[in-house]
Amino acid sequence: MHFKWRSCLRLLAVLFTFDCVRCLYEDQIKKFDWRSLHVGGVERADLDMNGFQPRLLLSTRENVLASLCPETGELMWRQVFESGIRGDIKLMQISSTSTASDNTAAARISSSHGFDMLTVQGHNPALIRGWNSNMGLSEWEWSLMPLQSGRAIDSFWFYSKSMLYHILPIWQSHLEVTQYFASSGQPLGNTAKIAASWIDKEKCTLSGIYYTCLEKQQLITLDLTADQPKIMYEDLENVPAYPLKNLEGASGVLIVDKKLVAIKNDIPVCKSLLSQSYIVGNYKKEKIIITADVKDKILHIQSYYLESCEPLAQFSSTLSYPEHLGIPNLKAFDCKSSRNSNDGNCLFIFDTTDDSIVAVRQSKILWIRSEALANVVSAEFVDLPLTDNEGVLENEMKGKAADIMSAFLHRITSQIMHVKSLLLHVIGLGPKPSDTQRAGLVRDAFGLHKMLVVLTRSGKIFGIDNISGKHHWQYFLNNVENFANDQEMRLLVQRTSKHFPLSALCTVVAKDKLTENGVLLRFNPITGQTSEGGLLKLTYKIKQLTLLTETDNDFVKGLLIIDAEDRLHVYPEYATKKANGIYMFTAQKDQATLNGFFVQYENKELTILPLWNVDLSGHNGDHKIISLASKNPLERVHSQGRVMPDRSVLYKYINPNLVAVFTLAKDDVHKFLMYVYLIDVVSGSIVFTMMHRKVRPPLHAVHSENWLAYAYYNDKVRRVEITTIELYEGKTQANSTVWSSLNAPPLPLVERQSYIMPAMVETLRETITERGITNKDVLIGTSKGSILELPWYLLDPRRPIASKTSGREEGAVPYVPELPILTDNIINYNQTISRLRYIHTAPSGLESTCLVVAAGLDMFVTRIAPSKTFDLLKEDFDYFLISIVLIALVSSSFIAKHFASRKILKQAWK
Repeated sequence: MHFKWRSCLRLLAVLFTFDCVRCLYEDQIKKFDWRSLHVGGVERADLDMNGFQPRLLLSTRENVLASLCPETGELMWRQVFESGIRGDIKLMQISSTSTASDNTAAARISSSHGFDMLTVQGHNPALIRGWNSNMGLSEWEWSLMPLQSGRAIDSFWFYSKSMLYHILPIWQSHLEVTQYFASSGQPLGNTAKIAASWIDKEKCTLSGIYYTCLEKQQLITLDLTADQPKIMYEDLENVPAYPLKNLEGASGVLIVDKKLVAIKNDIPVCKSLLSQSYIVGNYKKEKIIITADVKDKILHIQSYYLESCEPLAQFSSTLSYPEHLGIPNLKAFDCKSSRNSNDGNCLFIFDTTDDSIVAVRQSKILWIRSEALANVVSAEFVDLPLTDNEGVLENEMKGKAADIMSAFLHRITSQIMHVKSLLLHVIGLGPKPSDTQRAGLVRDAFGLHKMLVVLTRSGKIFGIDNISGKHHWQYFLNNVENFANDQEMRLLVQRTSKHFPLSALCTVVAKDKLTENGVLLRFNPITGQTSEGGLLKLTYKIKQLTLLTETDNDFVKGLLIIDAEDRLHVYPEYATKKANGIYMFTAQKDQATLNGFFVQYENKELTILPLWNVDLSGHNGDHKIISLASKNPLERVHSQGRVMPDRSVLYKYINPNLVAVFTLAKDDVHKFLMYVYLIDVVSGSIVFTMMHRKVRPPLHAVHSENWLAYAYYNDKVRRVEITTIELYEGKTQANSTVWSSLNAPPLPLVERQSYIMPAMVETLRETITERGITNKDVLIGTSKGSILELPWYLLDPRRPIASKTSGREEGAVPYVPELPILTDNIINYNQTISRLRYIHTAPSGLESTCLVVAAGLDMFVTRIAPSKTFDLLKEDFDYFLISIVLIALVSSSFIAKHFASRKILKQAWK
């Protein structure tokens, strides 16, 4: 009996604890953050609408193999390969169920291996894999190691009749053709060498089993599957103005200046067609060709029989085409069989020049995937505008009234207007809300809701809500690219939303692909509409640019540009006077030189004066600049010093003009030598220098306040290390008001230390807040796709080797070489970001909170609190309990007051 009572009590205890064991963190997943998954621009596509499970298989320019749902565009699965040429997908072959097809998933006799999908990846080695296309799982693979890895970069592959052909071109010489059984990798015979002295990388292309090159006004073709090589010639009417392109789905048919050309006469082709996009497919056992063209913002889709060129009216359609998508390119189409309809319910898949994937069905856009976000170049958080009533109040607070009475009258008038608008809104007669108010783009009380403006490599600009992830607007800047020397396009904020009623203003600075001159685009980041002149194509090349620090009456920061001939330009032009006294510098990576300039405004003209030159190329001239790290212009330093154990103050060396320069050179003994220079770019003086032996890139650095942190790969011990440097003036602060040219500026005290990072580092970024009061953390993006928030005290170079009392009083933890990776410090928890390469931080309206956007192949937006949310109540704050306590205190105070008055009255009557 006693045992039964004990069992019942245990059961009751377990039942009562169910309400206590709640998830404290899982319920906050995606509450303050969101993630978008991408695959990149489409390289090859295969659409199947009639299978057991409709699918859209893709290989992309970002080396991603993926499957999308054809109806919604939702990502079903993806496989992300290595970046660069190592993960380049050279071939994606989909098997066919038809036994008469050349694409049948057959294998060598006595082999049990077939495939749903076959891919060839890389060149050294080349990896051939067979895939389960429904699950995205690799079923088998084999590899091929080339004898000459340098030449294997240009190799290509094609599949025909169960055989995989490997073609290695030796330019201006010959072709080497090798056949392999696709599923096993066993070669069939020896490598065949075909003499072809006319082959050129820029003038040749592969069309099915034919390799065609352009020689002046003639096409020269080789059949790569023939036992005996045979050369075919085809004359053209004119010399093509554009490179040759193969027609997908038709072997031996090329696209020459938007026209179709067959390499020999027995291949049927519609020579009369003229289109910017073609694709060939099957319909009722006949081959048809689909064309797509955009005219006057209307997309025209036409279809024809490939052999007879007769039009098919049931596949033709027209629809309105968004201008921000760029030029469409047909990648795949398929029709779902239907008994009641002859058109087959066709779906067309497009790849656009802005790196979007567009699905069209029945003259309507079914869905769009913005894959341009897989290549984010720059991002900025922009404050949302105020409402009209809040704007009036803001102007009142900023205004300078003539006297107290006028300010009082202005306040009364504004309050009356507020009450009037409230009453009209209640009865439904108020003014209609603006477009931004209807979209919810209104600033919140804590400044956490902002517009995230994103610039991508393709020239696509997005306006994204940082809370919900909604795309409010898009703009496509066509025919632009990054600058030379891997310098990316710039996104600059010339005016914020804090200056009501003036709207915010952003500028994109890029390079024109055709002329290589500069391009400026000025737009409103809230609405996405162009402003202040919109698109401006410059007549010169951009060498350097910067934003001016001072503003005029319209609060616009001018843009100062140095062109290739060292001439100065300011936009807008009325801000030219504000450029007087600006210091600028330029850096040449290959020559490892830096040049400093001074901008002067005299006689209504801007002149540039060279001030200094620093040569970091070394005595052999083999040093090259691999990275530069400057400080964030939005940064504010709150604490000027650090309190020591003896109660003295160690003052920070805070120089906003300090730039970290990293150079790398090869060495016969140490393999690589990396030098770190801290240079004052106003005077050109080198403040500090340090050398690392046997280290090599990738290098990532972050520079803030008085410290510098950078990560590199130590080739000697085969590990990633992070070195930190701190600069101090000393225990006496320099007097900046007294200056003499006879005295050299004092050099700072330098503290440095190195740590072991147990993960590959992809990017570094520091947190930033509005006033700089919150502790600094370093955000470390790793190759695994996680973002580690590491407090600065773990990277502090003043960490003592041994645990001492002085170190504890200073707040420095004892030195441990290995940096910990705690799961609690990973801000994106299980939301992995593939190929993470970019992190941007921005302050919010709360001093404790920092806004973060991380981008790679995916995109992740969140907010963090390095010192916890000390200025904000917690989400689980018990308002009910505090209300009861307050009511009880107020009630008890009144009751105590009543009893106290009665007591005083009784004492008065005694």
